Amino acid sequence: MLSTREKYYRMLEKEFRSKEAIMTELINLEAIMHLPKGTELYISDIHGEFSAFDHILRTGAGNIKEKISLLFGDRLTEHEKDKLTILVAYPKEALEDEQFYAYRDRSWYRKKIRQLLELLAFCSTKYTRSKVRKALPKQYTYIIEELMYTDTNYSDKAAYFDQILAHLLDLEQGKPFIEALCQSIQRLVVDHLHVVGDIYDRGPAADKIMDKLCQHPSIDIQWGNHDILWMGAYAGSRACLMTLLRIAARYNYLYEIEQAYALNLRPLFMYAEEYYTKNPIFTPKEKNSGASYSIESLDSLEKVHQALAILQFKLEGQLIKRQPEFQMEDRLLLEKIDFDKKTIQLKGKDYPLQGSCFQTLQTDVHALTKQEEYVVDTLLASFQQSTKMQEHMDLLLEKGSMYLVYNQHLLFHGCLPLKADGTFLPLKVAGNDYVGKDLLNFFEEQIRSGCQSQQTDSPQADWVWYCWTGKISPQFGKSAMTTFERYFIADKKTHKEIKNPYYQFRDTHETCQMILEEFALYSPNSRIINGHTPVKVQDGESPIKGEGMLFVIDGGLSKAYQKTTGIAGYSLLNNSYGFQLVTHDPFESIDNLLLKQVDATSLKRVIDKELTRVLIKDTTVGDSIEEQIENLTGLLDYQDKNEKTSGITN
Repeated sequence: MLSTREKYYRMLEKEFRSKEAIMTELINLEAIMHLPKGTELYISDIHGEFSAFDHILRTGAGNIKEKISLLFGDRLTEHEKDKLTILVAYPKEALEDEQFYAYRDRSWYRKKIRQLLELLAFCSTKYTRSKVRKALPKQYTYIIEELMYTDTNYSDKAAYFDQILAHLLDLEQGKPFIEALCQSIQRLVVDHLHVVGDIYDRGPAADKIMDKLCQHPSIDIQWGNHDILWMGAYAGSRACLMTLLRIAARYNYLYEIEQAYALNLRPLFMYAEEYYTKNPIFTPKEKNSGASYSIESLDSLEKVHQALAILQFKLEGQLIKRQPEFQMEDRLLLEKIDFDKKTIQLKGKDYPLQGSCFQTLQTDVHALTKQEEYVVDTLLASFQQSTKMQEHMDLLLEKGSMYLVYNQHLLFHGCLPLKADGTFLPLKVAGNDYVGKDLLNFFEEQIRSGCQSQQTDSPQADWVWYCWTGKISPQFGKSAMTTFERYFIADKKTHKEIKNPYYQFRDTHETCQMILEEFALYSPNSRIINGHTPVKVQDGESPIKGEGMLFVIDGGLSKAYQKTTGIAGYSLLNNSYGFQLVTHDPFESIDNLLLKQVDATSLKRVIDKELTRVLIKDTTVGDSIEEQIENLTGLLDYQDKNEKTSGITN
């Protein structure tokens, strides 16, 4: 009977049908191991801001402009470099704008294609031809390779090059060919994308971001608290669903997600119209997407906003009562209201309520009416059955996780809860304590199990909700989520959410070292990458913590946070020489970029100083290749032994 290893070798033999094929692949893999590692881009807290996110990807967080400057040097003016950068980032838009390149004759196309081919070759020097080929559009792969690898220093080759280019232009393929070259350059300047959480909420276009990520060739995602909120709804948590819809109503993009995901919101709007009236406390925030609604639509949204808030508080109360292990009884706020006095008692003190809209509450304040049950269940079915929602959640489950160890660095969105003394804070579940890495693993198991079963308000779905808002959640990391207080109590002292001690201790080298060792990371070059908490740059806060061991890259990509941060986000680049921190200014529009003809939205800051260049053999990808090499070497040994055995038998 064949062993497991022998069965695996038999499978490999179907792919590599000769010793020569095996040895060729071994030579190829060994050579790849000694190439420089590709550039990684880290980005977090996108919060539905598609245009800003798309701009960072298209420009490689400023990497394209840097490549152009390095390659062309004094051969191009600064203005020409800026225009070439914008062309590479937005080829279709630049070529359609008659003012951006006002005069485009045959000579212009030849010159621009030559420049782009030179830039493409420069950006591909770290990669094998096979990898570069995969980055090229299929319809032009042969032509691009012929032009890119033709040495025009030889007269015959120069004539060959010119003839290909001439026929390309004769067939009126200049514009689409330039677009294809630019898209290939975009793919090669960043080899791998890390999304360190919070794709959803606050902004209106998370679906477009997810569509873009679905098409990305090499990504991973560390779930943020807002992503987990959506995954919780998909898993069947009705409290999570009401919360994400309430946030959409509050930030004025409920209509956008209704359209994007084909949600059936009609029963919700009809219910809200029947039971709620205008209430300025629930007026949606100013819209940033550029769309405008009628007064009637905004009034309707205001009523829906109230309905969703009350449904959320009711369902959260039910959840807290059925999960005493969560120890969140202090958040049963509907039970603390004196409806006659219109006050609420918190920590022994009475506070007057503003904007009250409690008309649907019954004797059991957390019970839903029959109509509310119908509305909520209809919304949940629509959400879970949305084809696009299923596609996007599948991506989060396939490419995502609570944390990731990649190239000896640790990535997670929020925090690792700590006690006041700086040691790990345990979460007790069924008599077991979960801390540090085990805590993250516990929540990941609940999320995956819940999304697989999709049972309404299952224990797993409840734990996903706790991950969104619980005191010992690594994604929330605060004492309580004071949503109710922010709506109904004017005294801002009640709005305060006390952060977990992690956010003080992460400034210390000792804590960062403790966390890295929890994940078996002992390299002096290992770093922690977080998002989640906006860095208040305008107040002098630095995104670099723990004496350079931890980076926080939430700098306010979301417009909702830019007043707090003073910038429009951070991203982080890591190439074969180390880390570069990129500060982003607000991205206004493509039209504005084409008009100004300069992209000054990204400013790089080198963090590492002349480190030894990192090769692929030193990376996570290298570990995978090393395993392939061991397997192929083992296959050769296996075949040699079989041949010897066969010879003896004969």
